[in-house]
Amino acid sequence: MTRVISVVFTLLALAVFKPFGLEAWQWVAYVHLLAIGLLGLGSCFVTEGILKYFIKKPRSLDQGVDYIIRRNLWFQLINTPLVALLICLYRHFAMSDLVPGNVLSWSNFFETLLIIAFCSFAIGLYWRFKYRSKYLTAELEETRLLNEQLQRLQQEAEQRALQAAPTVKSTGIENSDQVSTSAVQPPQVVTLTGTTSETVMLHIPNLLYIEAVGNYVKVYQWHDGEVRNDMLRATSKQMEIDLEAYPMIVRCHRAFIVNLQQVEQIVTRAGSMQLLIKHCQESLPVSRSNMAQIKEAIKRL
Repeated sequence: MTRVISVVFTLLALAVFKPFGLEAWQWVAYVHLLAIGLLGLGSCFVTEGILKYFIKKPRSLDQGVDYIIRRNLWFQLINTPLVALLICLYRHFAMSDLVPGNVLSWSNFFETLLIIAFCSFAIGLYWRFKYRSKYLTAELEETRLLNEQLQRLQQEAEQRALQAAPTVKSTGIENSDQVSTSAVQPPQVVTLTGTTSETVMLHIPNLLYIEAVGNYVKVYQWHDGEVRNDMLRATSKQMEIDLEAYPMIVRCHRAFIVNLQQVEQIVTRAGSMQLLIKHCQESLPVSRSNMAQIKEAIKRL
């Protein structure tokens, strides 16, 4: 639909300004305009195929407004000279008998290219603002829903923590229920090890995030009312493998692994995403390659 609207806009501009000697054709000019419109649509399909299969830029709304704008720029760079060439050929074979100036030549090509480039520029500005407004609105709405989901998850986690608090049981049935529950749930306290003898005792609910620093990782956790960080000689990939049993702990950036239950708020700005961490008020970036994974993890929890 976007391409159809763009072609119609171009045809209206041609009908108003009547280049290529269209005013000499009277009512037949509308037939030529229709033919030029069909050529424009055909060119759009060809350009879409070039972008998708050769330049590897498929139409993907999930990659954000910046990707869409860049892809449209590529579309204009390819489609504008292609449309100009097709129109020049049509002028030569279908319109040169009445208007000799339509004969195929370099001057006619550059004239047509200039006209189509102007129309393409005007259309591009329109769609640029329209897409930006549309996707920023959708992005804000998605962020609001993700924050609401995070809050629900954190409230449920707090309730489960209160229910799982150790109590004195007097019957054998209750004890067996506790054993079966602990067998299903992964341990809440783990020991992280690296390539040296150092270890880090980690209480999973209190983990804030893990940061990769060269050949080391820094493990940040909430401990006794303050943020504590322990350094361990290991890779973030190894930490990711060691903590893969915990779906709330995911990679958000090549340098950061985050505990989603300790994310206070998700903030998005023009296609970028950041995670505000509780207690320390640190802001962790989310890389584009991990953005979909973060969203999926929040929805899945």
